[in-house]
Amino acid sequence: MSTVTVSHLGGSTVGYSFAQPYDPALPTLVLVNSFTTSAELYRPQFADPALTSTANLLAIELYGHGRTRSTYSHFTYWDSAIANLQVLEQLGIREAFVLGTSQGGWVAVRMALLAPDVVRGIVPLGTSMDYESARSRDLGCWDGIAFCTPSVDGLAESVGDDWVVPDEFVDGVLEAGLGPDVSADERAFWIAEYRRNYTGDDGRHRLRVSTINLRDRDGLHGRLDEVRCPVLWMHGTADAVYSVPNAEEEIRMFVRSRDARLQVVDGGQHFLSASDAPAVNAATAEFVKRWA
Repeated sequence: MSTVTVSHLGGSTVGYSFAQPYDPALPTLVLVNSFTTSAELYRPQFADPALTSTANLLAIELYGHGRTRSTYSHFTYWDSAIANLQVLEQLGIREAFVLGTSQGGWVAVRMALLAPDVVRGIVPLGTSMDYESARSRDLGCWDGIAFCTPSVDGLAESVGDDWVVPDEFVDGVLEAGLGPDVSADERAFWIAEYRRNYTGDDGRHRLRVSTINLRDRDGLHGRLDEVRCPVLWMHGTADAVYSVPNAEEEIRMFVRSRDARLQVVDGGQHFLSASDAPAVNAATAEFVKRWA
């Protein structure tokens, strides 16, 4: 894992990781992680030789996540999209594809909206383009307000240096993202990762703002007709957070995209890049080859 300094939010240190040394002859695929995870979410992609031979895999951690820090203490998904674009500029990468899991999906769309000359195509996974609306709940999506509000309220007070994120928080995210049958090894990995990333009062505050962002984010419906690049949306039938009917409705909103299609993955969970890596990796490699 490396860091790079960018100017956004009063100056920021952004955590990123390449799967292997950068090869300028290959296209680049940016990987944007899901809620409160880190670049480690993309271990299955980094380990796939077919995908790593197709593109430079570059996982960039959002504000509030992993090793990314800013001078300003509040941030939104728009800020993460801007910072990701500044990371590409700092690394000398002029064009890229962007894959995003869950919240990473709407960061990918924001990047495409902000920099259409940079973003060649996007691969949203297990996501939604809406805010946490009654419309989305009517289509079978979760109640994100009910999920997030107890944590927003519970993380409101300052804590000491010895504070670490509660295991119950991690378990709730893993169950929502990977289903009820998370292995003991995977759970232990993420408990350790969360404890590294969310400690002390700074960790508490970053965790709280990240949760506020999830609950209170703005929807993108009014902007989707300005996305011009190709879109491959992949969605699992076992996604406990956002539904296939919602994805079916929203993919049709990319009316000016060069090509916008939905690929449904039977049995796939919400964190689809982790639960169904072979399907995601193969489809993403084909997408990048087609549009590079």
